[in-house]
Amino acid sequence: MSEDPQSPPAESSAPESVRVSVVVPVFNPNEAFDQLISSLDRQTLDRTQFEVLLCDDGSDGKTRERLAEVESTRPYVRVLYLPHSGWPGTPRNEGVAAARGRYVQFVDQDDWLFESALEALCDYADEHGSDVIVGKEVGIGRPLPRRIYRRDVPNAQLGEDPLLEMLTPHKMFRTAFLREKGVRFPDGKVRLEDHLFVMRAYFEARTISILGSVPCYAWVKRSGSASSARIDPESYFPHLEAVLDLVEQYTEPGRLRDRLLRHWFRGKILKRVSGKRMVAYPAEYRDRLLDAVIPIVQRRFGPGVDAGLAFPQRIRAALLRADRRADLVTFARFEKEMDCRVTVTSASWSRGGGLRLALRVAITRDGREALTFDDGALTSLPVAFDGLPTGLLNAGRELQNDRIELVVPGEGDSVRHVTSASLRKRSTTTVAIDPLRVFGPDDESREARIIAKVRRAGWTFDVPLTADAATLAGAGRSPLLAGRTCTPVATSGGAVELRRVWPGGRLKDVAGRAVRRIRSGLRKR
Repeated sequence: MSEDPQSPPAESSAPESVRVSVVVPVFNPNEAFDQLISSLDRQTLDRTQFEVLLCDDGSDGKTRERLAEVESTRPYVRVLYLPHSGWPGTPRNEGVAAARGRYVQFVDQDDWLFESALEALCDYADEHGSDVIVGKEVGIGRPLPRRIYRRDVPNAQLGEDPLLEMLTPHKMFRTAFLREKGVRFPDGKVRLEDHLFVMRAYFEARTISILGSVPCYAWVKRSGSASSARIDPESYFPHLEAVLDLVEQYTEPGRLRDRLLRHWFRGKILKRVSGKRMVAYPAEYRDRLLDAVIPIVQRRFGPGVDAGLAFPQRIRAALLRADRRADLVTFARFEKEMDCRVTVTSASWSRGGGLRLALRVAITRDGREALTFDDGALTSLPVAFDGLPTGLLNAGRELQNDRIELVVPGEGDSVRHVTSASLRKRSTTTVAIDPLRVFGPDDESREARIIAKVRRAGWTFDVPLTADAATLAGAGRSPLLAGRTCTPVATSGGAVELRRVWPGGRLKDVAGRAVRRIRSGLRKR
């Protein structure tokens, strides 16, 4: 095996048995790399039907020895030794050029695949003639959008289905499609290179499919990643404009273009000048950021883009476009200083075992109500809006959708929906909690902390549900449910927890868990 850079052929006479090539850009990986290799070893797809291309981007000698060992012990692994480029785009391109599979699946060295991923993705792509297959990603230590994976979509439409929610390259692509259309990652260090690649593929594809029912890709959050660092405005935003250029190249002025442009306006610009984030910037950095983004906003994003933004985002967009920098900071400070509290004012159990809670939602600033409206127009902002678009402060559309949702935190950043209710033109509401929904039929946990997610006039707040002990004590224990009772409790900080116990106490609870584990083991046999 030579350590010289390889130059794979542009086309490959692949045997039909190789269904997919897994392309992994590699550069001096840490111990997480072993987890990736193990996940590939466990794939349910027959090992003769897939290959793994480890595209080494000029790693050190220790890594090359490590890769050589992996290759020598696994016939389905090939290592491509490449000159150092400093970014994953070029290694991925070399992997596509060398691929023998009908499909290419991109995987990063710190992540891993679920064991049925390759088989499920290949079967789904074969069934639907897909050029791009978006397999379900699961965040490990990071929250991920959920709407995109709510259902399988054999023929997803750009601008209609939530494809923009996940523009990571962790997808499967038909190899011949990438080659015929010349879809490549930019070479060298290019920010948002994933967006450039995936969007070009989306625009060129005949069929884009979403496989949302099968967990495929584990996207692991690691400290020190490029995405977690503060951006350099002067170098970052020209790359953003390259993405916007691509969108304008493939679309005509109108609804679809506005909808697509809105995605980057909201996520890459407006998000960076909001609330705590904006206030926390050093003054020198804030000036550099605004110097970079204000001309982009003025050139690129018109009224059609603004029309689909939430109320707070429309205000930020107008202030940016008018170059009202001091007002932007004032508005951001206003957002940062808003305090949301959700308090239980009464609690009782219904005959059916549901916990009825009366809730009061208070959003305050400096001890006073933060958001006051007159006929739908916000009147409590500490900013003068003369000279800005008429109707800018009208939040009528958003006020119609004010809601509260109660959730229970799960593993990592996941949450379990418990209940929800409208807050339209109100600050109080009543909800009913089913304890079996809180804990789930197989959940052995003894307590669950309740989190309130409040949507008010386009702002969102995630806060603990709170109560005083006396209010919850009045509810007492629930009727017997699945052999258990539940009790709402206010912790020392006032946060509400729902705790469940067996009628016989802790000893019986422990014994019950042991019996369930034994029964579960017998079922698996």
